[in-house]
Amino acid sequence: MPAHTESPTGTLTLQTISMPADTNPFGDIFGGWVMAQMDIAGAIHANEVAKGRVTTVAVGSMSFIRPVPVGAIISCYTSTRRIGNTSIRVWVEVWIKDFLTQKISLVTEGEYIYVALDEQGHKRPVRLGNG
Repeated sequence: MPAHTESPTGTLTLQTISMPADTNPFGDIFGGWVMAQMDIAGAIHANEVAKGRVTTVAVGSMSFIRPVPVGAIISCYTSTRRIGNTSIRVWVEVWIKDFLTQKISLVTEGEYIYVALDEQGHKRPVRLGNG
């Protein structure tokens, strides 16, 4: 797992805002909602790497560092960790920005694993380059 940094690493892949409908009884955003945003960002990244359709096959190591408040700007940053024959491991960091202070904070990070699929939904080799 990469060491925590003071600023995001990777490419900004997805950005959204946390809304009251996605909270738990304590007023924090559900971890599952955050994980879904991470999966979307990771899939966008893996799709670009694979030059085609991918599907999520696993979530590796993941840690929540702090809760996400309502109204925070959620930014998912992605980077490729490893490309296998048919798989792509994507590291996803989620940073939030406080509207009032403009301070950014890392809230969670984790590894998502995707497999490249052909038109019939079967595993296929990852296509690199322009091919």
